[in-house]
Amino acid sequence: AALEEDIVRKQTEIAGLNGCDRKFAELLERKKNEIRSNQSAASKQIIELEEGFYGFSQYHRFALVDAKENPFIWVQSLEKKDLAFLSVDPFLFRPDYELDIDDSLLQPLALESPSDVIVLSLITIPADGGSITVNLQGPLVINKKNNRAMQAILTDPRWQTKHDLLAEASVNRGVQ
Repeated sequence: AALEEDIVRKQTEIAGLNGCDRKFAELLERKKNEIRSNQSAASKQIIELEEGFYGFSQYHRFALVDAKENPFIWVQSLEKKDLAFLSVDPFLFRPDYELDIDDSLLQPLALESPSDVIVLSLITIPADGGSITVNLQGPLVINKKNNRAMQAILTDPRWQTKHDLLAEASVNRGVQ
């Protein structure tokens, strides 16, 4: 605390600020610390796909960004600005969703526990106004402890690349 006070006092002296401006300088310092903290939190939202997504294998680093509409998440490439995928937690609309992935395929993620996993499914919104679909066959599997990720391919015939998102959500809410 004494060091922080000394820093603020030095900043105030250098800037030639009076007592009123000292509060402003202290506020600025708190905001800087808050920004540093947020940047640290933001770095935890960066995931690394060693093999990339299918069809986009040359891109490996992505940021997870909350979409304006909850519960959707953007998976934004850090290597190609105009490459982003909209995603959603598949368990929100398909509580019966299951991932049966061979442990050897998950080794690159270095998972220690099933609780370390975050699963997202990619969404397709057709330009022609067709049905919004979600890919349940190729989920994004993320180790939330080390931010390693991969797109898995499920062989269970229940999970396809194009599930109608709105129809699935309606059925699981009991709306017909």
